[in-house]
Amino acid sequence: GGWYCFNRENCDTRYDTMRRLMSSREWPATRVGTGILSSQPEENPHWWNANMVFIPYCSSDVWSGASSKSEKNEYAFMGALIIQEVIKELVGKGLSTAKVLLLAGSSAGGTGVLLNVDRVAEQLEEMGYQGIQVRGLADSGWFLDNKQYRRTDCIDTITCAPTEAIRRGIRYWNGIVPERCKLQFKEGEEWNCFFGYKIYPTLRCPVFVVQWLFDEAQLTVDNVHLTGQPVQEGQWLYIQNLGRELRNTLKDVTASFAPACLSHEIITRNHWTDIQVKGTSLPRALHCWDRSLHESNKNGKAPLKGCPIHLIDSCPWPHCNPSCPTIRDQFTGQEMNVIQFLMHMGFDVQKMAQQQGLEPSKLLGMLSSGS
Repeated sequence: GGWYCFNRENCDTRYDTMRRLMSSREWPATRVGTGILSSQPEENPHWWNANMVFIPYCSSDVWSGASSKSEKNEYAFMGALIIQEVIKELVGKGLSTAKVLLLAGSSAGGTGVLLNVDRVAEQLEEMGYQGIQVRGLADSGWFLDNKQYRRTDCIDTITCAPTEAIRRGIRYWNGIVPERCKLQFKEGEEWNCFFGYKIYPTLRCPVFVVQWLFDEAQLTVDNVHLTGQPVQEGQWLYIQNLGRELRNTLKDVTASFAPACLSHEIITRNHWTDIQVKGTSLPRALHCWDRSLHESNKNGKAPLKGCPIHLIDSCPWPHCNPSCPTIRDQFTGQEMNVIQFLMHMGFDVQKMAQQQGLEPSKLLGMLSSGS
C-alpha cells in the first residue's frame, strides 16, 4: 500500500517526500514480517510456516500500470508488470509445486489484488500450472466512489475525489484492468474497475475481503477530517451513512470480515489476531475460508458448521465493536476508550439515548461493553 500519484506535479512531490514509494534505491536490506507475514505461530496461527514473498510498492499506480519511461513520461508505471515478473521468477523457486497461491495486499495493495488476481491465475495456467489454486485477500482496498462530504477541486491525491483521481491515473499510468470487468463498462469508463463492489462480481478467483466499515483512507478522500474539534452533526450522519453503504456493498461477498472500527489496514499489524466480529477473529475466519475452499473442491458441501466466513458488524457507528484497535488522540497521542472517543467525536449521549429509547447510563454501559 501507499496511495498513488496521477500527474507530473504530484508524482514529483511524492518523489521528493516519499521516495521509498517511488524507487527501491533506499529500501532496507531486511524486514521483519508482522501479522500475516509473521513466522511466529502466536502472531500468525494459520500461516506462520507458509512460504511468503513480500512485494514492496514503488510503482505508484495501484499495481495497474504498464508504461515504461519515455520521452514524454519521466516516470515508469509498471505495477501490473512487476507482479507478472515476480510470478515468473517464483515459478523457478518452488511456486511450480504449490497447491495454493494467496495474493494478498493492503490499501492500494488490496485494490491491486482485485485488479490482478485473475490475471495471475491466467498467467500460471498459460505457463502450464493449472493445478495451482489462485486466491485473493484484499485488505482495506474496497473503496466507495461515493459523494464527498465536502466537494474539493482535484489538486492532489488527498483532495481529489477518488473517481477523478483514478480517471486521471489510468491515463497517466496506461493502467490496465481485467478484461471481464472492462467489458461491463463503456470505453473510457475503466476507472469503475478500481472499486471493489464493481469488479468483485466479475472475478473468477475466490477473494476474501477485509474492510473496516469506517476506513480512515476513505474518510480522508471524502474530506471528513477527524482532528481536534468535535465532529459536526452533518459529519456524524455522513460517517454513519458511510458505514451503512459499505455494509450494503459487502452483503453478496461470500467471504468477508468487516469490523465497525475507524482504522486502516490490518493483515500486517501484529494486533490482527485481537479484532473480532461476532466472536470470530480474522485469522480464524481465514482458516474457515481456507477449509471451505478445500472442502468445496472435494464435494461441494454446505458451509462448515461453526466456522463462519461472512462476518460483518451490524452496530452503527465507529468503534461500537469493543475489540477495535485502540484510538489515539491525533494531537496528544493519548489513548481513548470508546466513550471518550465518542465524546471527542461530539457524540451526544443524551440525544442518542433518547433516539434509542434508553436511559443515558444504560446506553453508556452498552457502549463500553460493546453490546
